[in-house]
Amino acid sequence: MADEKSTKPSATAFILKSSKTKKPSLNKASVSSKKVVKPAPKSPAAPIKKSPAQSPASPAKKTPVAAAQAPAVEEKKKPVRLSEILKPKNDKNYSEFLSSEPKTRLKNIIVAQPQPEGIKSPYFDLESKYKVKFQFTPFVTVEGVHGKDFRKQRISLNDFSGIIFTSRNAIDHFFRICEELRVKMSQETKYFCTSEAIALYLQKYTQYRKRKVFFSDTNSNKEMRALILKHRDTTKFLYIGPEVRSKDEITSFMSDQNIPFTEAVMYRTVPSDLRKLDLGRFDMMVLFSPSAIHSLFQSFPSFKPGKLKLGVYGKTTADAVLEAHWQIHLMAPLEGAPSIIAALDGYLKVSNK
Repeated sequence: MADEKSTKPSATAFILKSSKTKKPSLNKASVSSKKVVKPAPKSPAAPIKKSPAQSPASPAKKTPVAAAQAPAVEEKKKPVRLSEILKPKNDKNYSEFLSSEPKTRLKNIIVAQPQPEGIKSPYFDLESKYKVKFQFTPFVTVEGVHGKDFRKQRISLNDFSGIIFTSRNAIDHFFRICEELRVKMSQETKYFCTSEAIALYLQKYTQYRKRKVFFSDTNSNKEMRALILKHRDTTKFLYIGPEVRSKDEITSFMSDQNIPFTEAVMYRTVPSDLRKLDLGRFDMMVLFSPSAIHSLFQSFPSFKPGKLKLGVYGKTTADAVLEAHWQIHLMAPLEGAPSIIAALDGYLKVSNK
C-alpha cells in the first residue's frame, strides 16, 4: 500500500497542474475549500460461483423470449442421391413373396397371351428342352379407340418429342392412330420402351435408330426411370396406355418428380370369355396383367388356384395376385430372371430335371 501512495498523484496536485495550463483566475479559498476524498481500499472480491446453467460444460438454456428473438439458423440440406430418386416408393422385395413349396414336375402350362407368331419362339425351345406343353389363351381382348374418339382428347401427336411404350399393344395402336389421323412423326422423335423386345418391335412401323430408341437392358423399370430423368429437360413426353389401367410405376415416378407428361388413351381391354376353359388340366398359369386376373374372375367368380401354380410378370400383376391372397411360384423381372422365359427356364430346370 505504501508503494501505491508514493507513485499515484494526489487529486490536489492534479488540480494545481491543470490550473497552470489553463491559467484561470482562482481564489485560494476555493481551492482549499475543496476536500479531497481518498478512495477506500478495495476489499478482496469474493469468488463468483458459476451456476450449472452458466458453466461451459452445460450452456445456458434460452428462455422462450430469447429463443424467439434469436435468428433462425438454416439447416443445410443434404444433396439427394440419384439412387434415392430412382428408388420407387414402398418398394417391395418380391423375392420374399415367392412360394417355398417344392417345385413339382410340370406337364401343361397355360399362358395368358396370344399364340406367338412364326415357328421360332423361346417358348417352343422350352417345350423341347423340358418336355412340357404350353397353351396360349389371351385372357383379354384389346380393342382400339377410334380416331374420331381420340380427337376428343385434344392431343396433337407432333407436339411431343418422346413417346413412352410399355407394351406391343401400345405400339400397334399408336401407329394405327397416326395412320387414321394422317400424322407423320418427326425423324427426331425419341421412343422410350420398358424392354428390348418392345423396342425391337418398333421395326415393324419405323426405321430403328439406336440413338432415338431407349430401353432398359435388364427389363427393369429402374433403368427406364433413369432414362426419363436424363431426358426430362429436353423432351416432352407422351405416355401411350389403355382406357383403364392399374397404378403404373413409370407414371407415378414422373408425377413424384414433377416431370410433365400427357397420357393418351388409344386402346381398351375387354375381358375374354374363358368359361369353356378347363383350368383343372393345367399345372401352372402365367399371368401378365391385373386385367387378366379381372377377366379370370369374370368367367369364374369363385375361382381359387388350389394346386394350380401361378407365374406372374410385372409388379402390378404380382400385387394383384397378393391382394387376392394367392401364392406366387415364379416371377419376372427379378434378379437372375429378367424375363418370363428366364423365370420359366429357372423353374423348369429344377422341377423337370
